[in-house]
Amino acid sequence: MPTTVIPLAFALVSLAFLLSFWRLIKGPDAPDRILALDTLYINTLALLVLLGIHLGSAIYFEAALLIAMMGFVGTIALCKYLLRGDIIE
Repeated sequence: MPTTVIPLAFALVSLAFLLSFWRLIKGPDAPDRILALDTLYINTLALLVLLGIHLGSAIYFEAALLIAMMGFVGTIALCKYLLRGDIIE
């Protein structure tokens, strides 16, 4: 059973990644696209963590932390721009 869990998790998270990417492309308005982008980078984090677990390497966890920080700042900047029309006041 442990040998089938990681590939199954890869497949399911990859499916979620593809569905988020589809919403990013097709989204009817800007808030839907921002939410899809946020979900897309969270799915990327999940894939990196799964790859780190599968390969037994800690470097993937550090990369996931960096992507999480950049994704958070990017989401805040996009939302602020969407609400106010300006990022820096």
